[in-house]
Amino acid sequence: MPYETIAIHKLTPAIGAEVAGVDLGSPLSNRQASELHDALMAHQVLFFRDQQMSVDQHKAFGRLFGELLVHPAAKSEVEGHPEIRVVHADEKTKVATGEVWHSDMSCEPEPPMGSILYLHQTPPVGGDTAFANMYLAYETLSAPIKRLVDGLRAFHTSAHVYSRGEYTRSDKQFPKAAHPIVRTHPVTGRKCLFVNRGFTKRIEGLEKHESDALLDLLIRHTETPEFQCRFKWDRQSVAFWDNRCVMHRATFDYHPHVRHGHRVTIKGDKPY
Repeated sequence: MPYETIAIHKLTPAIGAEVAGVDLGSPLSNRQASELHDALMAHQVLFFRDQQMSVDQHKAFGRLFGELLVHPAAKSEVEGHPEIRVVHADEKTKVATGEVWHSDMSCEPEPPMGSILYLHQTPPVGGDTAFANMYLAYETLSAPIKRLVDGLRAFHTSAHVYSRGEYTRSDKQFPKAAHPIVRTHPVTGRKCLFVNRGFTKRIEGLEKHESDALLDLLIRHTETPEFQCRFKWDRQSVAFWDNRCVMHRATFDYHPHVRHGHRVTIKGDKPY
């Protein structure tokens, strides 16, 4: 579709677009914000380069698309800004956060609508992020498998994630929720698969061996390379993805170099 205030360059036929002609550190016009929203709906994840944003400007950009979420387990390291999650890895890091394919906080009863990551420092090589289109994951299933999974629900749990590393839950109460395996996007109306290797652990109503077999089939399918794009970060790049129809994973292939940035997450609604 044509845009008046931004320029769009697709990354792959499946997913992702780089956006030019917008300064995220400046107040955006209603037209710009509307076109960015339309572009996100069309491409699922947007990328911006050479951006200058303060913490407050980062939060203001996120709030154009909804209320910001405070992470349920990770402590913010930016005083006075609980909505900011620090993303950091250096020579001391053994395992980077987000290396497994996931949709952010899908273990929550109302998982987030989207996430906006702004990297301040990047390694000289490596550190890409991969994204996958879950519309395509559903649409390319065979008709019998679609009939099988339509109406099924799966449990998304978090104790195995939030009980280690950078996360802290002193109360030992870890979010968990059951969601439809086939989710309808509330804006586009398109169906997508909503299961991921990071959080989805059991299908409701099935025996364990049945659940394990079906989840393995579905999760392997969601990770098909043809559904993906891969973003090569530069310093001061931004990625904005729609968690309702996108999975992503970090690539920890840059040790011992530093990768550092901030992320805000936008509240979502109950999947249906």
